[in-house]
Amino acid sequence: MYIATPLHVHTFYVNAGATALQLINFYMHFRFITLVARQEWASIFRSKVPLALFTVLFVVALLATFTGWQYVSKFNHQQKAAHQEVHDQWMSQPNRHPHRVAHYGYMVFREKSPLSFFDFGLDSYVGNSVFLEAHRQNTVNMSEAGFSNGMLRFGELSMAMVLQLLVPLFIIFIGFQTVASLKLNGVLKLLLCQSASYLDILIGKITGLTAVVWALFLPLLLVSLLAGNLLITGDMSAEALLRVLLLTILYAIYFLIITMLVVIVSAISKSAKNALMVLVLVWMLFFIVIPKSAQTLGSSLHRAPDKIAFEQAIEEDVSKQGDSHNPDDPHFASLKANTLKKYNVDSISQLPVNYGALVMQEGENISSGIFNKHFDRLVDIYKAQNSVSSILGFADPYLAIRNISMNLSGTDFDSFTAFQKQTEKYRFEKTKKLNEIHLTQIKYQNDSKQKVSAKNWQQQPDFSFQPLAFSENLAAGTLGMAALILWVFASLGVLIFVSSKRAYQI
Repeated sequence: MYIATPLHVHTFYVNAGATALQLINFYMHFRFITLVARQEWASIFRSKVPLALFTVLFVVALLATFTGWQYVSKFNHQQKAAHQEVHDQWMSQPNRHPHRVAHYGYMVFREKSPLSFFDFGLDSYVGNSVFLEAHRQNTVNMSEAGFSNGMLRFGELSMAMVLQLLVPLFIIFIGFQTVASLKLNGVLKLLLCQSASYLDILIGKITGLTAVVWALFLPLLLVSLLAGNLLITGDMSAEALLRVLLLTILYAIYFLIITMLVVIVSAISKSAKNALMVLVLVWMLFFIVIPKSAQTLGSSLHRAPDKIAFEQAIEEDVSKQGDSHNPDDPHFASLKANTLKKYNVDSISQLPVNYGALVMQEGENISSGIFNKHFDRLVDIYKAQNSVSSILGFADPYLAIRNISMNLSGTDFDSFTAFQKQTEKYRFEKTKKLNEIHLTQIKYQNDSKQKVSAKNWQQQPDFSFQPLAFSENLAAGTLGMAALILWVFASLGVLIFVSSKRAYQI
């Protein structure tokens, strides 16, 4: 049986007392942080300037959302109409030679993703349609940049741009004097004399400012994303909801990072004027200098071939591997010999299949394989260029949120290359089926004068672009999310360091 001794009882009460003191101390710190945050909240909403700035941003954000939604809805409607017209023309072809059908070609179109109204990303600079034909891989064309004036280089008004560029300016203008002004009017010394730590004051200021920014902009962001997606698609899938919620959370973290940086600069500045100057310079560094430098550095480190060099390299490789138009080509001479041996005949006219179609399909196999190899290599170069921007996200939170925002909105580079690869796969399969019809239904003699039923190509499946899944977009944005999380912890570390220095308290 255990019997408590006086020493055990004494130890118990000492430990209990220490725990109680810790709880009281924690409560006092929490209470002071809450008090500072409430005062910051009240002081911001008492002033007319922040409300006036927010009103301007609110109107701009609504305008960006409305015009973005209207543009994407109209664009997708036009793409659907154009696709239907092309499909009707394809289906209305009469009975004809399958190779003529292959060269008649087919146009495929890419609709914009539902969230592209929020973040335009690369959509304005990449193409939206491809003309598919036999023996040739055409690039995606008809981008908005190709038909616009020079104003596009200055960027387009989207809600993502408002949140990424203008909201940080709003945070700077409402927060640059939040700590610096306390030093000038002597209030900081009074607060420190009331058993409050400098860290409590800084955390309270950050909490108050962040609460204001979140209360003003996160509901606007969430409602705009939900309403815009619903209006464009007509429904709200679980995946779309996940994208919306994750975007809202990530922008909330981004606003927190900017707020922490503003409070830190205000805390280390001797005056509010100095704080404002430094913060404006930081804004220019984050939103102009580093992004432009990232683009230039990526292009310099990983040089991509131009279109002419790209196509010449493909033609050279095709001619080396096998040229179907050259009667003396070793590869096709071997194909002819093997085919005659396979069917145990002496000439191609005796073959039970159309040898011309066999040659065309082999040429298609060669050119398509070489194109895919060169295209994958080109994509790797562009991804290497983009990786510079992703890595610099650890030095610039704007680059981190910009990349993630494009990923989750389906307007990033990966979404574009997915369309290009799917169209090439569809082109190859469509041409292959037409060559199979040519192979089995057209005789070698009098080849060009023969026709087959139009039902052969009318039964072919239509093209349907499959956007990247949420998991793929999420994986592409992993580095950006890691950068944002690191920024939060790094800012917290700097905040603790600043609060420990006496020089920043006077």
